[in-house]
Amino acid sequence: MRVLLVRVSFVLGLLAAGLLAGCASATGSPTVPLASYAGILPAPVSASQTPDKRFDLESGSAVYAASSAAAPVADYLAGLLRPATGYAVPVVASAPSAPAIKLTLSGAPTVVGDEGYRLTVDPSGIVLSAQTAAGLFEGVQTLRQLLPSAIESRKAVQGAPWAVPAGTVTDYPRYAYRGASLDVARHFFDVADVERYIDDIARYKMDYLHLHLTDDQGWRIAVDGYPALTQIGASTEVGGGAGGYYTQAQYKEIVGYAASRYITVIPEIDMPGHVNAAESAYGDLTCDGKAPAPYAGTGTGFSTLCTNSPAVKTFVSTVLKQLAALTPGSYIDIGGDEAQATSASDYARFMTWAAAQVRADGKTPMGWDAITNAQTGSGAVAEYWETTDSATPAFKAAVAAGTKVVLAPANRTYLDQKYDQSTVLGLDWAGPIPLAQAYQWDPSTYLPGVPSAAVEGVEAAMWSETLTSVADLEYLAFPRLTAVAELGWSPAATHDLGAFERRLAAQAAHWAEAGIGFFRAPGVDWPRG
Repeated sequence: MRVLLVRVSFVLGLLAAGLLAGCASATGSPTVPLASYAGILPAPVSASQTPDKRFDLESGSAVYAASSAAAPVADYLAGLLRPATGYAVPVVASAPSAPAIKLTLSGAPTVVGDEGYRLTVDPSGIVLSAQTAAGLFEGVQTLRQLLPSAIESRKAVQGAPWAVPAGTVTDYPRYAYRGASLDVARHFFDVADVERYIDDIARYKMDYLHLHLTDDQGWRIAVDGYPALTQIGASTEVGGGAGGYYTQAQYKEIVGYAASRYITVIPEIDMPGHVNAAESAYGDLTCDGKAPAPYAGTGTGFSTLCTNSPAVKTFVSTVLKQLAALTPGSYIDIGGDEAQATSASDYARFMTWAAAQVRADGKTPMGWDAITNAQTGSGAVAEYWETTDSATPAFKAAVAAGTKVVLAPANRTYLDQKYDQSTVLGLDWAGPIPLAQAYQWDPSTYLPGVPSAAVEGVEAAMWSETLTSVADLEYLAFPRLTAVAELGWSPAATHDLGAFERRLAAQAAHWAEAGIGFFRAPGVDWPRG
């Protein structure tokens, strides 16, 4: 009874927000109101809803994969539909006679590119077309928002009508890079936790997961030839917990799971600072040869590799080579931030060398904006995380020489910051960050002197000093994660805080059904319940 009341209250709230349109069954009896195309988040390039028409998913409905390349996304979609509906939802390779959901890699306009799609819904069926399987996957994320929120239930919902409003969506991303980072070093998150967060970011069409694998508090990836990294370096976390690490097989599992959601994993090995965990395992990485004690605090800037040491060069090249072999994506992140314990000359020399190692392993170097103080080469990616919108001369010069930019300004995109001073979780050195602050900025004009053509995209960062569970992550991520996602995906012309807040209201019932806890940000007309 309580679940039913919660669902009813959410529907009433969405009706009040104007984000559900009324409908009736074929016999005229009332049904759950239809979703609205105005509630799609991120906002699509174009969407039009056909009044008074809908497609009904029924017990005999199937998902039709028009090619073998479309089949993995068809399997994914069917897997989303089966639990709540209780229907078999078979995936078929030939056109069924009954109305179906068709996934095809033909028929989409060329403008949608590699990640866009066209979705057409009418009573005779649903057609989702794209140029690539990745585009089909992004279209599925839109389709799930147009279904009743109960579709997110992992248990069968009896008597629910599974209706999708008729209409057409044509959609594609503004930026190629739409990322989320996750710090598993300060507090460790196991494979299942990371996979859940992958699903969270996939909902809103993000396509990169930046894994912060190492820091002063913990080393989280096994490296052949350096067993103490996991025996000692992985044995703690902030607050002194047990820590943990991924075997190389587990890391590959995460990479594979992300790939099944068309998300690319970017591993980060932070250096030459943030290395206490590595040095606690191997004292020869320090200049005095002494291994420091494991660290469980939250301070930064106190550790450094002995950058000129042959032992350090061997260690770093080994780690990078093994990580490159495990990672099919283009980027390896070498960190480079907060290296106060490293001299400027040693920093520049070492990071130039580390970037060259990444290139030698067939990957593109990436790092925080301080890497622009080294020579990382054209095409390298610098993530801008500062709380000021004034880039340094070195940063601007590197961009002029071909460095690309991902924007992750801490006072806009750091999801680990408090929403307000009363928020229990999170830090506040770059915040608090209310929802409006996370949304109201334009990546193309954010950094004066940095041309918009140099901006690859945006990233929402999640640091874990205060976070110990997926519930913690999700509470701080939702709803601000969606703000960054919309800035990365949607056309600039759609960016309007009021409209965004109305789209958020339409997501709340889906989050509730999926068990995603979220912060009821002021200014949003959240459904009651």
